[in-house]
Amino acid sequence: MAKVQQGRYTAQMDQGYAVLIIGMRVNKLWAVSSWLPVFTAMGRMIRELYTNKEWGFLSAEFMITARGANVIQYWRSFEDMERYAREGGNHLKAWRDFNQLSRKTDAVGIYHESYIIEPGQYENVYVNMPPFGLGKAGNLVPADHRHQAARDRLRHNENQREE
Repeated sequence: MAKVQQGRYTAQMDQGYAVLIIGMRVNKLWAVSSWLPVFTAMGRMIRELYTNKEWGFLSAEFMITARGANVIQYWRSFEDMERYAREGGNHLKAWRDFNQLSRKTDAVGIYHESYIIEPGQYENVYVNMPPFGLGKAGNLVPADHRHQAARDRLRHNENQREE
C-alpha cells in the first residue's frame, strides 16, 4: 500500500497527456459467465501495461462500482493509447471476445471516454493522499502559495506551458 504524503500537493506534467476512462457495467447480475471474463480481462490489460511502459502508459486507477468497474488511465499521448488499442497484446483478444459476446447477450456493457489534455490545461490537488491519479503519473510538488487555489494551479500550469 502506498505511503500517505501528509500535506497539500499538486501534480505537474512536463507535456500534454491523454486520459482514458474505461469501464464495464453488469446489466444482469446472475449472468456471471458473461461479465466475469470482461472484468478479468481489464486486470490482465492493466498488468500488461505496467509491465510494458514503453507503450506510453503512465498509470491507472481501478475502481469497483455497484454494477461494475472503471479504470482511469493516464497515457503519454493519444497516439500511444490508440496504438495499444490496435496492436497491444491483451487488448485485441479482449475486444474480439467482447464483440462476440455482445452479439449474444446484453448481460454486460462497456464504455470508454478519451481526453487529450494540452500542456497547462489542467489542475489538481491531493491532501493527505498517497500518490493517486495524475499524482502517480506526473510529478507531485507541494501546493504552496503559488498553488493554493484551483485557479492559481491552473494559472501556474498555463504559465509553464508558455515558457
